[in-house]
Amino acid sequence: MIVFDLACDDGHRFEAWFRSSSAFEEQGAKGLLVCPHCGSGAVRKAPMAPAVPAKGNVQRADLPAKVESDADQSQGGALPPALKEAMAKLAKLQAETIKDSTYVGSKFAEESRAMHYGEKDAALIHGKADAKEARELLEEGITIAPLLVPFTPPDETN
Repeated sequence: MIVFDLACDDGHRFEAWFRSSSAFEEQGAKGLLVCPHCGSGAVRKAPMAPAVPAKGNVQRADLPAKVESDADQSQGGALPPALKEAMAKLAKLQAETIKDSTYVGSKFAEESRAMHYGEKDAALIHGKADAKEARELLEEGITIAPLLVPFTPPDETN
């Protein structure tokens, strides 16, 4: 996993974790990156300081603990407690919902169409669809909804 500092065109800074640098590029190309502050899709990597470890033979002075002000927190620091609680509830609800759902991977659009047109029995499914596929499904009148909390597909876990 890799963490990037990101920024939107409105100047909001935030960080996000990605499986790899190419995963960041792929999500950006698909329009999946949005600013959590304003919802802007114009997101780019922001300059960040590299994490360089100290030499093993150098003693470091103890630095005073940083105290974050409310202003620091509103500019990409810690989430407000109410938002953290809401996100935790959302993640739990999503996990409970997909627990009884079948993961179909990249065949999501194909499987959704088959069920919609009566070629297969209706069932709860979840999987992958790019923005174009999702738009086409919606235009055909097929009800779909995005997963709001990122998850690791079962075929990619250890």
